[in-house]
Amino acid sequence: MADLDIAGEIADLRSTYSDIAVVADVPRLEREIAELSEQAGAPDIWDDPAKAQQVTTALSHRQSRVKRLADVERRIDDLEVLAQLANEEDDEDSRVEARKELTAVQRTISEMEVLTLLDGEFDELPAVVTIRAGAGGVDASDFAEMLLRMYLRYAEQHGMSVRVYDTSYAEEAGIKSASFEVDAPYAFGNLSVEAGTHRLVRMSPFGAAGKRQTSFAAVEVVPLFDQVDEVEVPEGDIRVDVFRSSGPGGQSVNTTDSAVRITHLPTGLVVSMQNEKSQIQNRAAAMRVLQSRLMLLQREEEAARKKELAGTITASWGDQMRSYVLAPYQMVKDLRTDHEVGNPSAVFDGDLDGFIAAGIRWRKQQQQEQADS
Repeated sequence: MADLDIAGEIADLRSTYSDIAVVADVPRLEREIAELSEQAGAPDIWDDPAKAQQVTTALSHRQSRVKRLADVERRIDDLEVLAQLANEEDDEDSRVEARKELTAVQRTISEMEVLTLLDGEFDELPAVVTIRAGAGGVDASDFAEMLLRMYLRYAEQHGMSVRVYDTSYAEEAGIKSASFEVDAPYAFGNLSVEAGTHRLVRMSPFGAAGKRQTSFAAVEVVPLFDQVDEVEVPEGDIRVDVFRSSGPGGQSVNTTDSAVRITHLPTGLVVSMQNEKSQIQNRAAAMRVLQSRLMLLQREEEAARKKELAGTITASWGDQMRSYVLAPYQMVKDLRTDHEVGNPSAVFDGDLDGFIAAGIRWRKQQQQEQADS
């Protein structure tokens, strides 16, 4: 049997890993971990629960990044040893295992390499994702629910913490809208490239047989800021509506009017929250999201005046960015990057890595071209 010759590919992995480690700045991460660990160990840390949560979350994120880097370096070392043993012992099973591990490590390295492109001001923050059904009637509300499931599956597959804030169900099928928080390192940086209008083309299960239906849904992604105290929201600028949380078909999920909807009158921004058990908790959570959106709006307005911030997050209907085609052929295509796959089922099951990586690379290229112009 021929020897397993992957030494060159392992060398490429080591080289790419070294570049990633330099960009990640492991010594800086370790210093920050030491500082945050000291803060987290303070006897009075939980006297301020919000501050304590901020510290422990930041500590967990940095520890996770350092651990992932160390794990990948160890896997490269183990892969090299496995390849050597496979050749020395002429073991075909070991060769197969080494090839499989090589592919897995290459994929992990590629994902980590993309993360080095996430150097935006807000990229490291948690994200709040809002999905809204658009044109297309009941098909659009069904499509919105398909997208909700897709993102929740993506987050689950990547070990991301998800907290659903609010879901507004449509009368016949699907949802009118849904909002949820994704808390993981670089959640906003990754998911922000998903913002925009998504289009579905399929044979409608709700309409006349034999006719294709096109429907739309908008995805909005905003960063969830740790510190929002600087954004003051006068009581006179908001309207607070309290209502009973409900599930599909109008079924009550609790017996108290605990769900909260806050409308910011000057901007028209609306945030709903029904995840928590009490009205007070829902109001506090909704205010944090509202303040985050207002903070982002302020930053975008400042950036527009200075023309310094590229890649403003939008969810306008003219910003169509991806098509999901189920009939007459099967394809999902990103209209910005031209990245496409022929397996929509896998995409709707959360396989978004290729689209997100392509989107991040595309955004970085756009930013560089703007900087050069």
